[in-house]
Amino acid sequence: MDSSKKIAAEFLGTFWLVLGGCGSAVLAAGVPEVGIGYLGVALAFGLTVVTGAYAFGHISGGHFNPAVSFGVFVAGRMSTMDMITYWVAQLLGGIAAGGVLYLIASGQAGFDAHAGFASNGYGEHSPQHYTMVAGLICEIVMTFIFLVVILNSTLGAPGMAPLAIGLTLTLIHLISIPVTNTSVNPARSIAVAIFQGGWALEQLWLFIVAPLVGAGLAGAFQHWFVAAPARQTSQKLAS
Repeated sequence: MDSSKKIAAEFLGTFWLVLGGCGSAVLAAGVPEVGIGYLGVALAFGLTVVTGAYAFGHISGGHFNPAVSFGVFVAGRMSTMDMITYWVAQLLGGIAAGGVLYLIASGQAGFDAHAGFASNGYGEHSPQHYTMVAGLICEIVMTFIFLVVILNSTLGAPGMAPLAIGLTLTLIHLISIPVTNTSVNPARSIAVAIFQGGWALEQLWLFIVAPLVGAGLAGAFQHWFVAAPARQTSQKLAS
């Protein structure tokens, strides 16, 4: 597959994930009486992954997340250069979506990105004031489970993998929105932190480090969990 098409797929998929997921949180979650709340935001993130994976997965594997690409790399299903290329596309796609969301949200009187802008945080910036340690553990564990599902569903049931992955991301959000506002995706965190511009940038390290740690652990686990011939057979499905 032409690498430029893979780059375009990862850019668009990450753009859609950030716009759909973070957009639902910024624009629709807090509307009085009819706001979608935590449940709606969780579903929005899951739906962006399902639709994006079905639309672009046959081109790039549908990662849309630097942690996913890192986990796939550690599992031996992606080259270093491909991973770095995917990271660049994902970050640019996420930031572009953050910019579009900022322009849309700015159309409402009283909008202030510094109030949060769907950013991830811990301590006083956690939705329910969970500590940094709680946030760190949560993000590592949630990303680990997310990658285990991705790595094995793309191997065992590739046709149904987008649905399994999207439902898993929905469940992850239902669990962890109160803790950190749910990252498990450095591109998603960076995309909105840039526009929040204050505490979100100061706390951004956790939402880069923790997802990468969780993904790396999942990739290493996969080496033990799945035999080498099966890993080799699955390379096309994940990259």
